[in-house]
Amino acid sequence: MFLFISIPVVARTILIASITLLTLLGIMTRPLKLNEAIFALVGAGLLLLLGLIKPVDAVATLFSDWNTFIFFLGLMSLSALAEVAGFFDWLAVLAARLAGNSSRRLFLNTFLLGSLISMFLSNDATTLILTPIVYTLVTRLRLPVLPFLFACTFIADTASFLLPVSNPINIIVTSRFPLDLFTFLRLLLLPSLVVIGINVGVFFLLYRRQLQGQFDIKRLPAMETVIKSKSYFRYTCTVLGLVAVAYIVASALQLPLSLVALSGALLLFIGALRWKQTTVRAVSQQISWSIFGFIAGMFIVVRALEGSGLTAAFGQLLVRFSGHTTFGAVMVGTAGAALGTNLINNVPMAVVLNSALGSVSHVTPSTHLALVAATIFGCDLGPNLTTVGSLATVLWLLILRRRNIDVSGLDYFKVGVIVTPLMLVAGALTIWLLLL
Repeated sequence: MFLFISIPVVARTILIASITLLTLLGIMTRPLKLNEAIFALVGAGLLLLLGLIKPVDAVATLFSDWNTFIFFLGLMSLSALAEVAGFFDWLAVLAARLAGNSSRRLFLNTFLLGSLISMFLSNDATTLILTPIVYTLVTRLRLPVLPFLFACTFIADTASFLLPVSNPINIIVTSRFPLDLFTFLRLLLLPSLVVIGINVGVFFLLYRRQLQGQFDIKRLPAMETVIKSKSYFRYTCTVLGLVAVAYIVASALQLPLSLVALSGALLLFIGALRWKQTTVRAVSQQISWSIFGFIAGMFIVVRALEGSGLTAAFGQLLVRFSGHTTFGAVMVGTAGAALGTNLINNVPMAVVLNSALGSVSHVTPSTHLALVAATIFGCDLGPNLTTVGSLATVLWLLILRRRNIDVSGLDYFKVGVIVTPLMLVAGALTIWLLLL
């Protein structure tokens, strides 16, 4: 039962702001190690219960963002089914064989492989799939584990704006502010290549001593042993190739990328059933269903915040700090997004910035475009600073702990603080130069 009572405007705004703040604090601190989705849904439920947002507005908000939900579903299913085929294990063994017996070349190939997976299957897929595969590979080859594991998590976010599909954040932002493929690539492809280069260079410098050795290539498994069904493997490679082309075509025509991801997942699932490689239950267990509750709750919370006028005020504040210039917009937008992602996670920060930028007025098209590009860039790359910035990093930590590897938040920060600010500044300057 919803409490539709008359609340003064000031009290209403304070209530919405308080519930939003408590929701974000819960997501950030996760007391009792509760899932982030619980806090997002409780926050949304309180707003509905107190009549601070109408049910019809909440439902309309969720329906208007259908592209985001379907993209997550398609993406997670696509990754899970490709893993069933042994596709990622095959890629990892291939990368190791192409490295000869050089630890340095294998380290570089890990970055290249992570970039490839992030580019077409998102940063979350890179963390979830590449991390355990690389761990198994390097322990088998008796190489230092941590440099390779850090490479997996950092490249997941560093390469996550090569294409619109490379990070769910990109879908969240471009669903509100559509960017054609040419504009997206013009503004973000070169900055992505710049920061990938910096990431690789700094990591080679940081881990130069651990990477001096060589490995025995005979320890690698035979390529044939990582493929359970050759027919399904070939089918998977074909479907993934078609999906990659379809992503580019859909981005160019500004068609919903979620439909491409879901269609590819359905094709792989049909093939998996045909060759008896998986079941409906097995695939469903590979999908993180709680992410849908998390996103739904955050969309409703931010919609209420938007209705209070607070996000509009935040948007105007960003514009004022930017000095109404493209340089200021890129720098302020990048810094604000990066800072916010490390405080409240990049998904809620992207949703908040979406609402704020939607309320911005009296700015030139180039300044608004600069703010949109900076939002994508800051929310994608900023999480590399701490362990709480993105879901991908949280998943990475869980994968490591299951293997009795404990990387503390401080350990992660010591690496992140060396490379992330440098990447943020270099990438932001590149975006600004591309806007001139």
